[in-house]
Amino acid sequence: MKRRPPSDPHRRRDDEDAVRIGGWPAVAALFSRDPARVLRLFFVPDMAEHAKDACRILAAARKPFREVGGEELAKVAGSAMHGGIVAIAKPKPVLPFDPALATASAAKVPLLLALDGIGNPQNLGAIARTAAFFGIDRLVLSDHPGQAGPSGAAYRIAEGGLEWVDLYRARNLPLVLKRLKPSYLVLGTALEKGKPLSAIPRDRPIVLILGNEVEGLPAPTLAACDEVVTLAGSGRVQSLNVAATAAVLIHALAAR
Repeated sequence: MKRRPPSDPHRRRDDEDAVRIGGWPAVAALFSRDPARVLRLFFVPDMAEHAKDACRILAAARKPFREVGGEELAKVAGSAMHGGIVAIAKPKPVLPFDPALATASAAKVPLLLALDGIGNPQNLGAIARTAAFFGIDRLVLSDHPGQAGPSGAAYRIAEGGLEWVDLYRARNLPLVLKRLKPSYLVLGTALEKGKPLSAIPRDRPIVLILGNEVEGLPAPTLAACDEVVTLAGSGRVQSLNVAATAAVLIHALAAR
């Protein structure tokens, strides 16, 4: 007879889709923006002062919170990279992307950011952090099978940024991009053979699409772009990390 694996005392029935959000910036943003998503809270003694307002919110909602040791918190988080506090929470919903609504509101959204095949959740988190920093309030994720979604690692790296950015899922991104063209310039990214940023028209709102670091944008997505931009460097290294590329481009395009 097979032995059953030992149960995790920190897991409950409502944890099936839950994420573990670690680090004070991410946890503080969660309680500031959407505390109803929090199921439970764990923290080490050194974080008790930071956590007191969050504990009051949970107590009023009759939800549990507990001070624990560092070793136990690592088990809760599933990682030693927990920053001393972990909220177990319902994930932020990823909404279906409606290109018709996006087209209608293009004047209010001069820069729309889309990710197609970025599989590293840490890159997703870093891009969300940059987007929130520059006031970009929506992020479109493609249905590429390798595209990362919101996870514990993404929340931790985002440092609260994911709470400020609405997430959308686009089915068949190349078709969606074609439907956005009446109102948006569709701008892809590539490691080489693209135009410099200074040559990209700025006469209308822009959809900026970033792809996988190794393979770049899928061919159908690239074919749907109006323009493709490449960041030129010194040549000493081949390219920037995709999150760094996103930061450079978002800064340049959001500041116009």
